[in-house]
Order: sequence, then structure tokens, then C-alpha cells
Amino acid sequence: MERSVYSAACPTREVLDRVADKWTSLIIGVLAAGPRRYGQIARATEGVSPRVLSRTLRDLERDGLVRRTLLTVSPPAVEYELTSLGRTLDQVIAPLRDWAEQNVDQIYTARRVFDDELDGADRTPWQRGRPVPR
Repeated sequence: MERSVYSAACPTREVLDRVADKWTSLIIGVLAAGPRRYGQIARATEGVSPRVLSRTLRDLERDGLVRRTLLTVSPPAVEYELTSLGRTLDQVIAPLRDWAEQNVDQIYTARRVFDDELDGADRTPWQRGRPVPR
């Protein structure tokens, strides 16, 4: 079977859903710098809830992108690190994170222009630029 993310039945859709997730992108970026404990990951990814962080780490481990290691310290601790597959994902996601940081101002400017053009007009967003029906 040929794989295509454009096919509804293709399992690559599930993979794309996982790797395109905001929290996945941020967690992969944090772990690209090296192994981290749960608390370090939580502090580095501001705004993620403990539940979402735990679920995302578990899903990334299940997918073979992150390795979880129980440290033999007192009290016991857990450390997370990227697998070799996870490092290949970071090579793809890192440019996207960089792009977002470099272009956020342009995106917000475009949003303001778009919203200002619609403000007070009897038009829906998909009618913008078309004559208003009489």
C-alpha cells in the first residue's frame, strides 16, 4: 500500500497529528538540548498542564521518539531524552520553530489588517475583496 497523508485511511495521518502538535514540538525542542527531568521540561514549556505534559511524554515514548529512564537516586527520579528517531524529528521541527519566532510579527500584522478590513463591513471573511451584493 502506498502511503499518503492525503488519504483518510492512511496511518501516516495519525503520525502527522502527533508530530504537528504544539506540545510535541516544544518538548522535542527542549529535549534536543539533552536529557531532562519532568520538572525541567515543565518549566521550559510554560503553559503546559501536568496532565498534558505527562500524556505527551508517554505518547512520545510509545512512538519511539523519547526514552524514559528511571534514575537510581533517592528519591527516585525519571529522565527523558530523545531517541535517534526523535533527533531526526527535531531536525524537521527546529526550522519550523525558528520560522514561527522570525515571522510572528508579520503574522500578527496580517491579522490586524485582515480584521480591520472586515470591521464594520457587511462581509464574511470569504467574501472579502468581492463586491457587496445589492
